[in-house]
Amino acid sequence: MRTPTRRTVLGAALGAAGAGLVAACSSDSMKGMDHSAMNHGATGSTGSATGSATASGAAPTGFVAPNGPEVAAAEARRNPGPERKVALTATETTLDLGGRTVRSWAYGDRLPGQEVRATVGDTLALTLANHLPQPTSLHWHGLALRNDMDGVPGVTQAAVKAGGSFDYRFALTHPGTYWLHPHSGVQQDRGLYVPLIVEDPKEPLRYDKEWVVVLDDWVDGVDGSTPDAVLAELAKGMGGTGGMGGTDHSGGSGHDMPGMPGMGSASGAESGATGPSRMLMGASSPLLGGDAGDVAHPFHLVNGRLATAPETFTAKPGDRIRIRLINAAGDTAYRVALGGHELTVTHTDGFPVEQATTRALLLGMGERYDVLVTAQDGVFPLTALAEGKNATALAVLRTGGGAAPDASVRPAELDGKLVTAGQLKAGPDVRLSAKSPDRTVGLELTGGMAKADWAFNGRPYDPAQRYPVAAGERVRLEFRNSTAMWHPVHLHGHSFALPGGGPRKDTAIVLPGATLAVDFDADNPGLWMVHCHNVYHAETGMMTVLGYQA
Repeated sequence: MRTPTRRTVLGAALGAAGAGLVAACSSDSMKGMDHSAMNHGATGSTGSATGSATASGAAPTGFVAPNGPEVAAAEARRNPGPERKVALTATETTLDLGGRTVRSWAYGDRLPGQEVRATVGDTLALTLANHLPQPTSLHWHGLALRNDMDGVPGVTQAAVKAGGSFDYRFALTHPGTYWLHPHSGVQQDRGLYVPLIVEDPKEPLRYDKEWVVVLDDWVDGVDGSTPDAVLAELAKGMGGTGGMGGTDHSGGSGHDMPGMPGMGSASGAESGATGPSRMLMGASSPLLGGDAGDVAHPFHLVNGRLATAPETFTAKPGDRIRIRLINAAGDTAYRVALGGHELTVTHTDGFPVEQATTRALLLGMGERYDVLVTAQDGVFPLTALAEGKNATALAVLRTGGGAAPDASVRPAELDGKLVTAGQLKAGPDVRLSAKSPDRTVGLELTGGMAKADWAFNGRPYDPAQRYPVAAGERVRLEFRNSTAMWHPVHLHGHSFALPGGGPRKDTAIVLPGATLAVDFDADNPGLWMVHCHNVYHAETGMMTVLGYQA
């Protein structure tokens, strides 16, 4: 008999409490969808607000609905332009990682999925066809978009059923390096991710070539492992026992919940192919304040390739190359360096910074950095060190003759000058104006590996909970990390500013024992997730919702 995981137990409870919400969100299209039935929170002026759906699907009022008139008005102000049409199919497939094939889920038969490019001012019109054995969704990481397109099942939309499709359509208003991935269970830790580049027709940077680099830790299909089986193992805690906690932010609308009959996937925990233990013990990094991660991913990839068969990017000596770095991993921070080169940091999370030179960069899950390099003559390793995990991923820059670097190469630049987000300053055109916050939302990061009880303010994720904010406010999010581990915290639908004129970001690392206060302007109405971008921490409770008051 399978022992229920923490997530299964709470997921079942949430599924029952949210039965009305599921009924209200049962279609595969936004057309006619009643988002007012998804507003679970009761209004309030300070602190958090909670509420629950009734059996009939009615819900307490007081918050802006994801498809409410306020959201439509905000989208109209963005002045949507011509359509950029894209078709994307999520499917089970065989992926070649470079001499090692695995069965996984991906967009088409590519890893990463085919890059999506559009221009500021375009309307992105993307149709997602779901050929997976379970419901899915698409979240547009880093974009300030209309709320009903944000792709969070049970909060902003119904999950896209197996065999169904969904039309995402929204205006693109800011250039930058972004990416898209599911917000359904731990699907992101399969092959379901795509870089999204929004180009600026008035691009001020000058460069000859562009290289998009996606970093990932990999477990799916290796010796029978799946992310769902990893989640089930982690959710038991180090003591190996279950209990209350866990999370399923689908409200019962389609997240894979290991151990729940009828809700499992065609592979992984439900098929019995659980693979070896993937719980990681003893990984440590001073850069991350101690504990480096929970999961022993067997592979680390650059653009879907193993270090033993790396992607090679070709250029000419003297070329100026823009490298767009994206960390799409589930549980791994990467320290990145290009052998024989300095990096000039130009952007983070899509926003320009005062340019700074460095030898190496640290990227938490969900973070992006754009850098410029002037290519030297020869063959050079772009190495991503899995911070604290004693493993590397590799790609190669080739501008001349010579042997390719060995898979285990560790360029000296990895141990040289390293710039973190807190050392950078926002570019003057995007710097948040000086203003005292109108509202402070305190979010204590709580929990640990022992009980797998990750949460905000000691409360595991509950889709009925809302932290209220009001349109027009300057809001301060105060993250206080009382856990023994680092967390990359991510805010949907907005960018926040790091303190002291720091960069505009949507994802930032909070070290253990530290407090990070970030400010944003409440200018995008709706219901917006805040969560740790370690997918296993999020799925065992470290998520919550900010709700704009109606």
